[in-house]
This record gives sequence, C-alpha cells and structure tokens, in this order.
Amino acid sequence: MNKVPMTVKGYEKLHLELKHLKNVIRPKIIYAISESRKHGDLKENAEYHAAREEQAFCEKRIKDIESKLYHAQVIDIKNITFNGKVVFGSTVNILNIHSNKEFIFCIVGDDESNFKDGLISINSPIARSLIGKKVLDIVEVDTPSGIIVYKILNIQYI
Repeated sequence: MNKVPMTVKGYEKLHLELKHLKNVIRPKIIYAISESRKHGDLKENAEYHAAREEQAFCEKRIKDIESKLYHAQVIDIKNITFNGKVVFGSTVNILNIHSNKEFIFCIVGDDESNFKDGLISINSPIARSLIGKKVLDIVEVDTPSGIIVYKILNIQYI
C-alpha cells in the first residue's frame, strides 16, 4: 500500500480516535452484547443484533485507522523550507477571478479534509491545481460546473 500523506494534526486526531474506539467504545459494545445475551433467544433479540452490528462497524473502523496510521507519511509543514510554492500542508489564500471572492484553504490528507473548515484534500481538483504554484500565479481548476480561475494571493506555512 502507498504512503498516506497527512499533517501532524491529522495523525494526532486519528490516533486519538483509535484510542477512544479501543478504550471506550469497544468495551461498551462488549458489555452491551453480554447484557443482551441475558435476555434469551438470540435469533429474535434486536438489542443483541444491534450491538453485534455496532461491534462489526467499530472493528472495521479500528482496522481502517490502524492501516492509515501504519502507512502514514506525516508531513510537518513547520519543518519544510519555505520555497514560495504551494505544497502539502500549506495554507493558500486565493481569489476567484470571476466572482471576486477570496478563499483560504489548507491542503491536507484525505481523512482530514473538511471544506467548511477550509481544509481541502490533496487529491481534490483545486489542490492538485495549486500544488507547485507561486504567489500571483493564475490557476485554472476544472470542475463539473466548468473551469474556475483563481489567483494566488498568499501562501503560508503554518
């Protein structure tokens, strides 16, 4: 499997979720299963089936997170030499040329992305278009609704 790029914050967030799943959620599910077994026939026991379904979901998420953490390529933007170009982890201030609206995005890993918080995935069309560009470069982003043109106003490594 290829390395999964993520920021230090993203790695820590996944690690905390894994710890919570293993130390809090998993024991609660095990307790719920043992309690529901006490209610008799398991074939018709909705609580038992719901708990087993929740257990399967929890175990799948644990394996998924463990795999991502194992394959993580943690990139600390503070350790990257400023070269004036957009790179993974950089925060970019861009201007939509047509609407004159400004946006600020931080380019992060897939699991960290949250458009409402200004965190865009490295694999998104806009991030792929921004990577390697400099301040004042014009960037065309091919979207389902057509090409959108942006101008890079600022790049920060924070």
